[in-house]
Amino acid sequence: MPRLLIVGYGNRLRGDDGAGYRAAELLREGWSSPDVEILAVEQLTPELMEPIGRAREVIFIDAAADGQPGEIRECPVVLLEAGATFTHHATPAALLAGAVALYGATASGVLYSIGGESFELGERLTPAVERAVAELVSRLAR
Repeated sequence: MPRLLIVGYGNRLRGDDGAGYRAAELLREGWSSPDVEILAVEQLTPELMEPIGRAREVIFIDAAADGQPGEIRECPVVLLEAGATFTHHATPAALLAGAVALYGATASGVLYSIGGESFELGERLTPAVERAVAELVSRLAR
């Protein structure tokens, strides 16, 4: 069972929206441990509940449309209340709650959001977001 699951997500074809995906790719390139599983995904889907159910801690990494470009925010993931329903858009809290319900998961979660500047079509991150991704990857690797 991995001790830590890292899920970086976002659309790599929409500029800074790909920050979480890119962070996961960089972490995966530089981190080799059986206690850590790193996933880079385009979006959060219910299928992620299974690996979440196997982890003790989950780190989510995503871009944010608000805040200063390149600003890194850390926020604990709070479980959804009982009876909450899924919509077509999964959230870290909903996935954590689903993993608890389906697999008896006990994982805690944290979301790192990186403020984006441009979400236009393109595969490049803006310089501020590129620096923030590198900073976050360095911080998590420690």
